[in-house]
Amino acid sequence: MKIYTKTGDKGTTSLFTGKRVPKHHIRIDSYGTVDELNAHLGLLRDQPIDSHSKEMLALIQLKLFTMGSILATEPEKDQRLKIPRILAGDIELLEREMDRINAELPEMTHFIMPGGHPTVSNCHIARTVCRRAERAISLLNENDAVPEEVLSYINRLSDYLFVLARKLSKDLKIQEVKWIPQKLEP
Repeated sequence: MKIYTKTGDKGTTSLFTGKRVPKHHIRIDSYGTVDELNAHLGLLRDQPIDSHSKEMLALIQLKLFTMGSILATEPEKDQRLKIPRILAGDIELLEREMDRINAELPEMTHFIMPGGHPTVSNCHIARTVCRRAERAISLLNENDAVPEEVLSYINRLSDYLFVLARKLSKDLKIQEVKWIPQKLEP
């Protein structure tokens, strides 16, 4: 099987159902950004982090593939094609993980500046790509219904990645840099 098909040479691509749409369509942008996020999570998983976090990231990557298939399918066709779902339990798992991690972190009193270590920075990059995916999915949802669990999951995932970045800072003994606004001199 060849990787190239030449079917996209004129700026269109196929949805899961075969329907052709422009490559700049918000549906394509949505699942393309989810794919980009998935690649960043793979990079983060390749960093020297604890095994539990690696396992969570691997599970999240599987959920992002599920999300991509949902987003690549027109809503009226997904039942017929038996597309997998994002479930309430998937969202609850992220919430439990955040609660568990947060219990071990110092209280947050200021915004945290991204950085301090390449691993932490990779996590923050994944978080910001996740927020961009959320914005694209939200825009798609204005015209084409997106399952509520997809929107909730992607929202919770960006929160999880923020908490994970803080945990990684702690694990790596990296001092978090607080953002403290400077006052303007009169």
